[in-house]
Amino acid sequence: MVHAFLLIKAEPARVAALADAMADVDGIAEVYSVAGEVDLVAIVRVPHHDDLADVVTRHVAALPGIVETRTMIAFQAFSTRDLDALWDLGE
Repeated sequence: MVHAFLLIKAEPARVAALADAMADVDGIAEVYSVAGEVDLVAIVRVPHHDDLADVVTRHVAALPGIVETRTMIAFQAFSTRDLDALWDLGE
Protein backbone atom coordinates (compact mmCIF):
# COMPACT_ATOMS: atom_id res chain seq x y z
CA MET A 1 0.00 0.00 0.00
CA VAL A 2 1.29 3.46 -0.94
CA HIS A 3 0.47 6.32 1.43
CA ALA A 4 0.96 9.94 0.40
CA PHE A 5 0.10 13.43 1.52
CA LEU A 6 -1.17 15.71 -1.22
CA LEU A 7 -0.72 19.42 -0.53
CA ILE A 8 -2.99 21.67 -2.58
CA LYS A 9 -3.07 25.38 -3.24
CA ALA A 10 -6.49 26.39 -4.52
CA GLU A 11 -8.40 29.40 -5.73
CA PRO A 12 -9.95 30.80 -2.52
CA ALA A 13 -13.53 30.65 -3.78
CA ARG A 14 -13.12 26.98 -4.75
CA VAL A 15 -11.63 25.51 -1.54
CA ALA A 16 -14.83 23.98 -0.14
CA ALA A 17 -16.03 22.68 -3.53
CA LEU A 18 -12.60 21.17 -4.21
CA ALA A 19 -12.55 19.45 -0.84
CA ASP A 20 -15.94 17.88 -1.57
CA ALA A 21 -14.90 16.82 -5.07
CA MET A 22 -11.62 15.37 -3.87
CA ALA A 23 -13.33 13.37 -1.13
CA ASP A 24 -15.19 11.51 -3.90
CA VAL A 25 -12.00 10.50 -5.76
CA ASP A 26 -11.10 6.82 -5.40
CA GLY A 27 -7.82 6.57 -3.51
CA ILE A 28 -8.31 9.71 -1.44
CA ALA A 29 -8.97 8.62 2.13
CA GLU A 30 -9.31 12.02 3.81
CA VAL A 31 -9.31 15.72 2.91
CA TYR A 32 -8.58 18.55 5.35
CA SER A 33 -8.81 22.31 4.94
CA VAL A 34 -5.79 23.83 6.65
CA ALA A 35 -4.22 27.17 7.49
CA GLY A 36 -0.78 28.01 6.19
CA GLU A 37 0.99 27.81 2.84
CA VAL A 38 -1.53 25.38 1.35
CA ASP A 39 -5.31 25.29 1.46
CA LEU A 40 -6.05 21.56 1.49
CA VAL A 41 -4.23 18.41 2.54
CA ALA A 42 -5.43 15.07 1.24
CA ILE A 43 -4.36 11.65 2.49
CA VAL A 44 -3.98 9.28 -0.43
CA ARG A 45 -3.92 5.51 0.02
CA VAL A 46 -3.53 3.37 -3.10
CA PRO A 47 -2.18 -0.11 -3.83
CA HIS A 48 0.59 0.90 -6.28
CA HIS A 49 2.73 3.90 -7.22
CA ASP A 50 1.09 3.96 -10.66
CA ASP A 51 -2.26 4.41 -8.92
CA LEU A 52 -0.86 7.40 -7.03
CA ALA A 53 0.17 9.05 -10.30
CA ASP A 54 -3.31 8.42 -11.67
CA VAL A 55 -5.05 9.95 -8.64
CA VAL A 56 -2.86 13.05 -8.61
CA THR A 57 -2.44 13.80 -12.31
CA ARG A 58 -5.64 12.50 -13.88
CA HIS A 59 -8.18 13.14 -11.15
CA VAL A 60 -7.07 15.82 -8.69
CA ALA A 61 -4.99 18.12 -10.90
CA ALA A 62 -7.82 18.21 -13.44
CA LEU A 63 -10.31 19.66 -10.95
CA PRO A 64 -11.22 23.31 -11.54
CA GLY A 65 -9.67 25.67 -9.03
CA ILE A 66 -6.43 23.77 -8.41
CA VAL A 67 -3.50 26.18 -8.49
CA GLU A 68 -0.68 23.85 -7.42
CA THR A 69 -0.17 20.37 -5.99
CA ARG A 70 2.74 18.84 -4.13
CA THR A 71 2.90 15.15 -3.30
CA MET A 72 4.81 13.72 -0.37
CA ILE A 73 5.11 9.92 -0.36
CA ALA A 74 5.25 8.35 3.10
CA PHE A 75 8.07 5.86 3.67
CA GLN A 76 7.26 4.58 7.15
CA ALA A 77 4.61 5.12 9.83
CA PHE A 78 6.00 5.58 13.33
CA SER A 79 2.73 5.83 15.24
CA THR A 80 -0.41 3.82 14.69
CA ARG A 81 -2.02 4.95 17.93
CA ASP A 82 -4.81 6.88 16.17
CA LEU A 83 -5.43 4.09 13.67
CA ASP A 84 -5.61 1.52 16.46
CA ALA A 85 -8.14 3.69 18.32
CA LEU A 86 -10.22 4.01 15.16
CA TRP A 87 -10.64 0.22 14.95
CA ASP A 88 -11.05 -0.38 18.70
CA LEU A 89 -14.62 -1.47 19.31
CA GLY A 90 -14.28 -1.20 23.10
CA GLU A 91 -14.55 -4.91 23.70
